[in-house]
Amino acid sequence: MSIHLTETVQQNLGYAPLKKIDPNTQEVAIKDGAPDEHSFGQAAIPSILTAFYKYVQLDEGAASFLQNKYSNDWVNHIFGDKSESAVASIATFTRDLNDDPVILMNRIADEVVSVTKQHLPPGAGFKDVRMFFSNEKNNILLYLPAELNMGGLLDDETLDDQTNKMEGPISSLVQSIGAAFSTPVTVEKK
Repeated sequence: MSIHLTETVQQNLGYAPLKKIDPNTQEVAIKDGAPDEHSFGQAAIPSILTAFYKYVQLDEGAASFLQNKYSNDWVNHIFGDKSESAVASIATFTRDLNDDPVILMNRIADEVVSVTKQHLPPGAGFKDVRMFFSNEKNNILLYLPAELNMGGLLDDETLDDQTNKMEGPISSLVQSIGAAFSTPVTVEKK
């Protein structure tokens, strides 16, 4: 079940509405002649969600997430040794950033953990966390600006792929086929 985690986090933290990325230009979609927004929320929220998606695929990451082990310091853990590059990429993308990006990113990460835990079943395990983020992946990637190069930073170039930013029946079919191959295997399925 998808709850649209991207929009929920954006709304809960009071950021401006995020804009979808145009699959053809790989830039923030501009509607009605509105200026191109390079806001902190546009860069940070989908980047952090994408990093969490990758992070919880490992047992250690899923356990840390469920225990909220790194509250107020998630950025260093979900991006690992690429955290400085991720912060720099987001700060460079953002116009008019007056606050410390790491503090703001950790607030977003804490909100992601809080909202996600509200939607997990009681006694959730690794599989539940992985499935939750797998179900949210397509919604997250619709808003992830390619110029941030999060796929490169997280060692998964498919995250920046144009097909993840397309919508419609054919794109949905392609994405669901991809999701079927990337969904975690459970003991019951073996």
